[in-house]
Amino acid sequence: MPDPISWAYAWPYFAAALGFGYLLGSIPFGLLLTRLAGLGDVRKIGSGNIGATNVLRTGRKDLAAVLLDGGKGGAAAWIAGALYGPDMAVSAAAAAVIGHMFPIWLRFHGGKAVATALGVLLAMAWPVGLIACLIWLAMARLFKMSSLSSMTSIAASPFLAWWLVTPQLTELFALLAVLVIAKHHENIRRLLRGEESKIDLGAKSDRSE
Repeated sequence: MPDPISWAYAWPYFAAALGFGYLLGSIPFGLLLTRLAGLGDVRKIGSGNIGATNVLRTGRKDLAAVLLDGGKGGAAAWIAGALYGPDMAVSAAAAAVIGHMFPIWLRFHGGKAVATALGVLLAMAWPVGLIACLIWLAMARLFKMSSLSSMTSIAASPFLAWWLVTPQLTELFALLAVLVIAKHHENIRRLLRGEESKIDLGAKSDRSE
């Protein structure tokens, strides 16, 4: 890739990485998989989101287990990074998360991108991603709230990145944390009112995410 300091040469690569990441992130795997399984429109179930948590509400845990939301975040970062380097990986990863949240195919009404963000963490700094996943599980076991578990695990990632990896990834993970938490604004209001639904890792939930 040309010298990244020269924007005259670098901007097409950034534009390509952003476009690729966004379009990949926009693919609504939750919606596609539930329709292929004959379960209808996942947007009419539970919270109406297209993400992994709402897919669980169909009762098909096998679908949630193979849901590709995390994979698309990781793939966007890995492919862009392999082709053009770490700067492009950061751009594509951020765009993939935004694409899941605001997919062009669904009139910009998407999910909360927790799985997609975790996929990015695992692909770009697997120790950070692994610890974030463990934090999610621990919080879910302790408080039985998917939204709280999600926000806590993603919010911890920039601090873990600052400790374990590089400043550039710390900035990326901080951006992802802001985006994911902002997307949980309704959950935050329910948490403050003490009205957030609880989950059982072995059972279906009502609307926690």
